[in-house]
Amino acid sequence: MTGVPLNIDLQQIMLHLFNFTILFGALYILLYKPVKNFMEGREQYYADMDSKAEDALRSAEDSRKVYDDKLKAFDEEVRSEKAKLRKDLDAERDRRVAEAKADAEKILSDARTEAGRQKDEIISSAQKEITGMVTDAMEKLTLEQSASDAFDQFLDAAETEDKQQ
Repeated sequence: MTGVPLNIDLQQIMLHLFNFTILFGALYILLYKPVKNFMEGREQYYADMDSKAEDALRSAEDSRKVYDDKLKAFDEEVRSEKAKLRKDLDAERDRRVAEAKADAEKILSDARTEAGRQKDEIISSAQKEITGMVTDAMEKLTLEQSASDAFDQFLDAAETEDKQQ
């Protein structure tokens, strides 16, 4: 052995260094490149997934914008249809109210006409009854005066007969 202090054998160190270099080179060739390629592939796979996810997100946002626009258009259409229906409903209500008022006026007019006719009938009937009552009263009065005159004449005749007898 050579004379190196502390019993260090340079030949052994060089041999270990040479073995380490061969091992390192073999591992580099056998492991480093495939692992590096695998990692690059994996990185590329995740980058592709990320870009696909971003594309899907952009597409979803675009779809959402389109959907929101359609929803706004639909809401506007619903509002306009609602306004139109409300306007039609108001017009129909006004028409029915006008018809009801016209019917009410006709009913009132008919009722007034009927009341006037009944009033005339009642007055006519009352006049006929009054006329009948007055006629009956006059007949009774005339009969009473005739009966009274007849009685007076009877009494006068009876007195005259008594005087003659």
